[in-house]
Amino acid sequence: MLQVQHEVVHTGSDPDQRFSCWFSTIGVACFLLAQIMKNHFAGWSLLCGLTLLATFPLSARTVVVPADVIQDKIRGGLLGQILGDLNGLAHEMKYIAEPGNVTDYTPSLSDGAWTDDDTDFEWVYVLAMQRERRLLLPPQRISQLWKTHINRKFWCANQYARQLMDLGIDPPLTGLLALNPWSDFNLSGQFLCETFGLLAPGMPRTAARLGLNYTRVAIDGGPAQTTQLFDSMIATAFFTNDLNAILEAGLRAVDARSDVRTIVRDVRRWHQENPKDWRSTRHFIKEKYSRFNGAMRDKNGYELNAASVIGALLYGEGDFVKTLTLAFNFGWDCDNNAATAGTIIGVIKGNRWLMSQGWNVQDRFRNTTRDEMPGDETITSFGDRLIELAGQTMREQGGGPVHHRGTLAYRIKLESPANVLPLANPVRQAKQAAARLRPEMERDLLRGTPAPQARAAYLAIGLDQAGLLEARYPEAWKQALMALQRYPKVLEVLFYDSPTPAGNKLREKARAAGLTPPVHREKLW
Repeated sequence: MLQVQHEVVHTGSDPDQRFSCWFSTIGVACFLLAQIMKNHFAGWSLLCGLTLLATFPLSARTVVVPADVIQDKIRGGLLGQILGDLNGLAHEMKYIAEPGNVTDYTPSLSDGAWTDDDTDFEWVYVLAMQRERRLLLPPQRISQLWKTHINRKFWCANQYARQLMDLGIDPPLTGLLALNPWSDFNLSGQFLCETFGLLAPGMPRTAARLGLNYTRVAIDGGPAQTTQLFDSMIATAFFTNDLNAILEAGLRAVDARSDVRTIVRDVRRWHQENPKDWRSTRHFIKEKYSRFNGAMRDKNGYELNAASVIGALLYGEGDFVKTLTLAFNFGWDCDNNAATAGTIIGVIKGNRWLMSQGWNVQDRFRNTTRDEMPGDETITSFGDRLIELAGQTMREQGGGPVHHRGTLAYRIKLESPANVLPLANPVRQAKQAAARLRPEMERDLLRGTPAPQARAAYLAIGLDQAGLLEARYPEAWKQALMALQRYPKVLEVLFYDSPTPAGNKLREKARAAGLTPPVHREKLW
């Protein structure tokens, strides 16, 4: 019989090396008992397993878990994400001033799933990561993937980042606020992160690092803190169904200076004060975190949407249907919020439980958005890819697949959650980027060829180097501006699709440097 084991390691005095309370022996034992009672996994020895767990101290940091348990949770998280996303599209951006009133919801994918921006960016990355056996793809490779595969069906921060790539600007510069005016608020830090939490069961710091490598293509600041919040929560949900413990893990991953911490604490407090009245909490969220009269800066921002995810989880009380219904009703960009909440609850419940509910879920994942990608695969094959990459993540962190008495299991080196990317100061960040890139800008400016000159001009405008370069190299600067004028899609997003307030500042700098808006509007895709 397969026994779930803890392995003893020496931890020392570093708090990040101590076994945190939410992975306590009792907690893991209760988790295993719940799994056994729920799924009746064959080959498990309940008595032996719990006795074994009880003999190990809280310093134990490595667990050996049956592979089918982890795989079922990876698949459950993916299905929960897809259901939340695609079932939420009918409610997207419909409930702004007031919440929704969805009362009758049955999860369904009667025609199977299809690609949407909540899953298809990650799908592109996952195939490349799997093919190249590399978890952290480098910046230039990410740009190559976007240019090959991601040319339509993107919006806001991602749309802006895609145009910067055509200028030869690679991540994470494409997500720097000085260059991408969406990046300090767009919720891409949330809705492009969930898959990476599924690749790091019980490893929240690793999950956060994976997520940040890909979400920071288009965002930074507060949105990057939401990446760490939600990826840490997803990684934690593999080993506990206690939503408060999952939230605590997420909070530990957020910089103490970030308002993301305040948002989570506010929603928890409002929930405690109004445990049966989610509409009151939604009202408080709207009143405090709508700061731009309900404009796109609000609707598309991380503040309202992250708060909505937390609210849906708390009031949903671990019920999958109830949680997604609430995510729809909290409103704003609610398909993304339902996808994030659905991932967390999907991990807790597992795929077998989700598929046992009698919902009409067809095993298909159609490509409707991404160029030169598989035309059609299945949710199962997508999950297979995630499972393979999760095994690679475990191996790279010192664990990995093992065989125990002829049965496949995973050795997982558990991690305590912690902030891995502190909140950036955008002014200091821009100054540092300017100092680092100034020699490169001068070199590109003087090369005399249009593409490098256009890149240099845009960087100089965004990083406040235009005046300096114009004074030093007046003729080359004129050529660079002319070169940049030949990128109509860049001008389109700069002058016509940049949000307030950062977009206004960037437009002012562009005009002051001599750049002019295009005469004709440009179709971006």
